[in-house]
Amino acid sequence: MAQTSHLQTLTTRHAELDKLLRQERSRPAPNDVTITELKRQKLRLKQQIAQA
Repeated sequence: MAQTSHLQTLTTRHAELDKLLRQERSRPAPNDVTITELKRQKLRLKQQIAQA
């Protein structure tokens, strides 16, 4: 049960980061540093999800 909860948390956080990434990209002057950091965070979460 705890494993499922952890996986759900990771998946939810991944979706939140995706939303933030889309928002940043849609801004008139997107911040490239922010976009890069959000992508790194998403990748880390994706790797954690794959290992779970």
